[in-house]
Amino acid sequence: MTVLCCVGFAAVNVVFAIGDRFAEGAYPEYAAGLEVMNWLVVVLKLLGAALVVLSVARPLRFPAPGAVAVALWAAFSTVAVYAAGNVAHVAAMATGLAGEAADIDAAGIAYVAFFLLMSAGLGTLALSHTRRHRIRPRTAVLGALGAPFILSGILAAAPALLTALGIMPPV
Repeated sequence: MTVLCCVGFAAVNVVFAIGDRFAEGAYPEYAAGLEVMNWLVVVLKLLGAALVVLSVARPLRFPAPGAVAVALWAAFSTVAVYAAGNVAHVAAMATGLAGEAADIDAAGIAYVAFFLLMSAGLGTLALSHTRRHRIRPRTAVLGALGAPFILSGILAAAPALLTALGIMPPV
């Protein structure tokens, strides 16, 4: 199911690209940069799907089970931190601390629920893979510590690079 979530959610981004969603959105001056970010996200989601398949495949020599474990824990912690941030944002909207409670809609709730489901799926796979291959706990910790680096790369470093390259205007 987790692999289907990864592939299905990547397909949503492909539809965004085909439909020229960003050129017609609220920030057309950012369309080129958002398009690049969109494709980056497609690649990450497809890599996630491949990682899920590797985690349940018969033992392979390459990649090593330890490397798969690190990547699984990094994927899990990244999605879990993102999901927790979304839950906090909805809670802040519901209490009036950020935005309006009236802005919470079914699509937004479904989005948050989807990432909670993805987090649970990746966490289950990471734990199962780690136990099945008798991977040391420090491997899980190492992977989990990757979340801040992955999120900062996606949310800060990539847009900064696109701005430096002139693909996106400065904020």
